[in-house]
Amino acid sequence: RDDDVLVRVHAAAVNPIDWKIRPGLIKEHIPLELPAVLGQDVAGTVERVGTGVSGLRPGDMVYGKQTPMRGGTYAEYTAVAREAVALAPRGIPPLQAAAIPLAATAAWTALFDEADLHDGQTVLIHAGSGGVGHFAIQLAKHRGARVVTTTSAAHVPMVEDLGADEVIDYRARDFSTTLSGIDVVMDTLGGAVLERSFAVLRRGGTLVSLISQPDAERARRHGVTAKWVQGRSDSRRLQQLAELADAGRLRVVIEREYPLARARAAHESSESGHTAGKIVLRVHGD
Repeated sequence: RDDDVLVRVHAAAVNPIDWKIRPGLIKEHIPLELPAVLGQDVAGTVERVGTGVSGLRPGDMVYGKQTPMRGGTYAEYTAVAREAVALAPRGIPPLQAAAIPLAATAAWTALFDEADLHDGQTVLIHAGSGGVGHFAIQLAKHRGARVVTTTSAAHVPMVEDLGADEVIDYRARDFSTTLSGIDVVMDTLGGAVLERSFAVLRRGGTLVSLISQPDAERARRHGVTAKWVQGRSDSRRLQQLAELADAGRLRVVIEREYPLARARAAHESSESGHTAGKIVLRVHGD
């Protein structure tokens, strides 16, 4: 299209939404015409630009987030809207850049756009070692917040290294009985964890879930704001994240990388629910 950028894909990240789309678990929200190509995150080289595109030219390294209905990024090439990509961070390889867009913009949307997290506040980030969580820890610290996070014992050193001030091993401690007075909770798990999160918030606090709509009546009883949010990504936000990455303020943790031909194995790893950081697919290796 006139406003598209054709990208030669170097890497594509695997996100939980990919394997939820695959069996039709969220087809009412994201209907696809089969056969469909999965994948939203991408990093690669601009091959061609549409007639209405400015600011990018062939040969530029870009990264961004594809719209599921347009055709996925588990491919050698993908055509992405100009507004959905930006120049990739210069200081990290494409494999790492591809891991940023969906997860980091989701964390940004939840913490800053919706919860208005600011300097001096305390935030509880669930699953801090996960794809979204490990970016959320760093973004919250960059904003000046005190960060509490939950994870397993094996991943405590990782989240501490990313800047978490207090870490709760969810297998050893119940966060809902040991925390109180929290300003913001960011939920990436849903279910019982989401329901128990109301108890730790101060009155007037904010609960944002990236998984499901919190119970409005429970929010009213606790005197808090509770909302379900979806990450919002555009070229301006991607540029801000690239600047943070180049400044060393946003690190990317990659647990495993797979060649494109092993996308099935990458999905199986992601579906296990125990990954630390991101999983990426290597497409063009040059």
